[in-house]
Amino acid sequence: MRWTKHGVIYCADRDNEWALTHAALPVPLRLNDDVIRIYCAFRADKNISRIGYVDVSADNPKNIIGVSPKPVLNIGKPGTFDDNGVIPVCAMRRDDTIYLYYGGFQLGGQVPYFLFSGLAISHDGGESFERYQQAPIIGHTDKETFFRTAPFIIHEGALWKMWYIAGSRWVEHNGKKLPHYNVKYLESNDGLTWGDEGYTCFEPEGDEHGFGRPYVIRKDGMYHMYYSIRSFSKPYHLGYAQSADGKNWIRKDNEIGLDVSAQGPDCEMICYGAVWEHRDQTYMFYNGNNYGGTGICFARLE
Repeated sequence: MRWTKHGVIYCADRDNEWALTHAALPVPLRLNDDVIRIYCAFRADKNISRIGYVDVSADNPKNIIGVSPKPVLNIGKPGTFDDNGVIPVCAMRRDDTIYLYYGGFQLGGQVPYFLFSGLAISHDGGESFERYQQAPIIGHTDKETFFRTAPFIIHEGALWKMWYIAGSRWVEHNGKKLPHYNVKYLESNDGLTWGDEGYTCFEPEGDEHGFGRPYVIRKDGMYHMYYSIRSFSKPYHLGYAQSADGKNWIRKDNEIGLDVSAQGPDCEMICYGAVWEHRDQTYMFYNGNNYGGTGICFARLE
């Protein structure tokens, strides 16, 4: 693959007290033939994130059409799994509703935080969302204790297929606790009820300790996964894998063709890639430095 970068689309610039910085984890959704809505996480004080959106032209994503004036999904009630921040992961249409699968942060005592996954549903075209339930739809289990999050979901026939990250370990590195987790796979009959432990697609290798949001598309009879790699030796960078069945993957990270720049908004890291096809074009929406602190970046496949 070879991508041409087109720079930053949008970044919060302290215009709203709920969205002071960032535009992290871009999640595209087609509003119509002309407009792509990109859900993302804006940060406020104490780095607490809430979910909003940026609407862009489908023909030229650098052309901003609108930005959400308020959060479409706020943080959860005190004591719930998402009371310290919410991040979008996957948005999909289901009949006349929109499902938004998201991650929720809750601070820990002996560990820095817990990260589980919820579902919010919109009945007004994606302008606002209501939680399906106050509890996570994939929460902690005996096998996946601290993290069950970043669920990317495809609905195929009678099955809902989920790729997500899960783990039960924190590891020490240079005096800092870092999460350790794998990419896993689950199936559901309704998109609401999922199993307690997923099938392991692949695990960290070498000095890797985890992965960021898996983003999966199916094309030409194959599943294609784009994900972020977390390692001890370097900041986030992108990976790519292929699978015939969605469960067993062959990593082809050297084929991703998109890495950090010599300077600019993605000169330190590149992460959270989301691939989007529009007519004869293929886009990659992604984040650069500081986990989206420099905003949503955009590249086009050559």
